[in-house]
Amino acid sequence: MLMAPSCPSPPTDSGGNRTRPCGTSQPDDAPSSPGVRARRPPLVEDHGVPEHLRVDHSHRRIVVRVVLLTHVLLALLTAAAVTLAYRHLDGDIRSQDVTGMLTDRPEKEDVEGPREPLNILVMGTDDRSCEGCAIDGEAGGGGSDTTLLVHVSADRQEAYGISLPRDALVTRPDCMDEDGGVIPGGELEMFNTAFALGGPACTIQTVEQLTGVLIDHYVTVDFNGFVDMVDAVGGVEVCIPKDVSDPTHNIFFDAGTQTLEGRQALNYVRERYVLSANSDIGRMRRQQAFIASMINKVVSAGTLTRPDRVYSFLSAATRSITVDEELGSIQDLVDLALQFRDTGLGSIEFVTVPNEAYEPDPNRLVWSDKADKLWKRVAKDKSLTKKLGRGSITAKDPVGTSSADPSATATEPVDPDEAAEQEKERAEALANGLCA
Repeated sequence: MLMAPSCPSPPTDSGGNRTRPCGTSQPDDAPSSPGVRARRPPLVEDHGVPEHLRVDHSHRRIVVRVVLLTHVLLALLTAAAVTLAYRHLDGDIRSQDVTGMLTDRPEKEDVEGPREPLNILVMGTDDRSCEGCAIDGEAGGGGSDTTLLVHVSADRQEAYGISLPRDALVTRPDCMDEDGGVIPGGELEMFNTAFALGGPACTIQTVEQLTGVLIDHYVTVDFNGFVDMVDAVGGVEVCIPKDVSDPTHNIFFDAGTQTLEGRQALNYVRERYVLSANSDIGRMRRQQAFIASMINKVVSAGTLTRPDRVYSFLSAATRSITVDEELGSIQDLVDLALQFRDTGLGSIEFVTVPNEAYEPDPNRLVWSDKADKLWKRVAKDKSLTKKLGRGSITAKDPVGTSSADPSATATEPVDPDEAAEQEKERAEALANGLCA
């Protein structure tokens, strides 16, 4: 029986490198000199495959590295762009601490909920100095054209904005100016004189004294920013009940549902001579409808899935707002916005403070006794009652029309009183320049 010869330990060459073990053959492509790496034999899956069809594994590794490097570079560039955008937006926000100018402030009532309810006073300035802003022929003078008290519930499930008519006659309290001086108050003063005389601080002081509701935050918005925000989201949809032809102020609209761009939108919310004979109230209701429709547009997929639109909207907003110091950064505003992620559009409502004509001058308004009931509900973080919410405008309606249900037909049993109330709402909507 023949035995295989024993194989001694692999010998080494003069450089100390091991030579091939016995019983193995030197490949044809082995290097002829020591220290040179031999070409790696083909992988198992390449055996029997023609040379021109074999995978170049070194090329594949290069491609993978390039792809990975590209992703890393894109991530770095994206992070840099986000950082620059963040800093740009953050630097545009103006903030002013007015708490030192407020006196005799109401206390906030304790309510149940995961957070504290919020009361945010939003003021739209009517400074017509911006290009195209003086479309109604008024000088403005830095007063507040629009004032909304926005109440956000403690559970963040609902929010409602209460419009305060600028021309309503109220008792304005004494206010403090930036130098600590006193701005004298007065009775039967137009509400918007508070802003004209003392800015946001005097407006907050006036609202708190009239309502007994503590204001947590404030925001002022100028009209240039309004135009840019509308353009940033590609326009906002509204419904106009009749043709508008106002050559004196160069305002023209066709009747029907339509999307308005920035300057057209400004004309729509400022128009007060054709769409609404009741002037200030009608314009205020159309402003509510427009804001509701804008909210609907901003949170729609068509906006949120477009980073360019989101950035343009935020850029326009941050350039045009002044806020209290607690909202003085992008992060603060984002944190506030995120609190609304569970608030349904149908739970965002807009109403007007109950009011009535001032008897000595029917062209003027005063708050009615029902307003006291409304402020008590706000202070106690209660939802609007059915009566207080009559004719409210919600962000769920894509064109911001009245909440009166026009879909009821004659075949459905309708309570006569309810039918009469709905008909009244529709008539009021038309009088305010809204579709019904």
